[in-house]
Amino acid sequence: MAKEIAIGKRAKISEAQQHMLLAVLGASIFLGVAISLVSHFTQQISFNTKVIMAADESIAAYSNVIKSTGVCKSPSGQVYSDGELEKCSPDSIEVSEVPGTLRANILENLAANSALGSVPKEDNSNCINPSTQKNYTYKELSKLYSDARGASELQAASSLIKSCSALRVIPDALPAFKNEEALLASLNKLYLTANWEPESISSSGTSEASEIAENLNEISVSSKIEADFGTTMRALTNIERSIREFNILRANIEWQAANTISLQFQANAYYMNESSIVETTKTIKPGNDTATTTDSSATDTTNTTTEEEE
Repeated sequence: MAKEIAIGKRAKISEAQQHMLLAVLGASIFLGVAISLVSHFTQQISFNTKVIMAADESIAAYSNVIKSTGVCKSPSGQVYSDGELEKCSPDSIEVSEVPGTLRANILENLAANSALGSVPKEDNSNCINPSTQKNYTYKELSKLYSDARGASELQAASSLIKSCSALRVIPDALPAFKNEEALLASLNKLYLTANWEPESISSSGTSEASEIAENLNEISVSSKIEADFGTTMRALTNIERSIREFNILRANIEWQAANTISLQFQANAYYMNESSIVETTKTIKPGNDTATTTDSSATDTTNTTTEEEE
């Protein structure tokens, strides 16, 4: 009898141990699943937070570019809303509505620069004021712009300022692209102004980056002058006073008969790389604290876009 009781107790203890082991095993599985879910959701939240922060940085960068260039009026908040961008019409915005921007500085300061404006104007019938039959002054151009109403009138007035004010001198002095024909034509005109018809002007046809400044490129040009001393000096003076830079590197001077000078030289002219706004793509990967940034080219201003990879 006592033996049977002991066996029964022993069986109940074994069954209780099995139940306990099953309970511990179930609790361990539940805890492991819970920890895995918490870790997964934590990673997802962290990744989405990084994406949202990068997206906010991208929106802020775009807004700063739009605001600083004066393409649109300043936003009501920190960044432009979709509605503000949809209503933005650059051709309908007056300079007074975008003070301190690149657009305002160009139209108000550079266009009115007296030093640039002192360069003689080329013959351009569009720059003749029909009221005075003389070239437009900046004051007259500015009044045309301020009196303009609507996109078409503002665009027409803006075009006049670009082609008839001091702004026209800037692309002549330092073009934004390589144009060998215009370069040779400019040098030819300097000679003709000195009453000398050149026999030969040529360009190397190649260009290379200059060491003088960043984004500056050089075009090599060579020419020969055979004339009397006075004509040669007038030609050199015109080259020196030219709005476009001609940097003479080498020159060979020979005295010839009848007071004639033979001057052969090689010079560099310059042009700038075109400036533009290029988007920068930032790739954010889960579980990676660092983001990869890719630039398509070197520019003055950079915008940021965000790409998700799951």
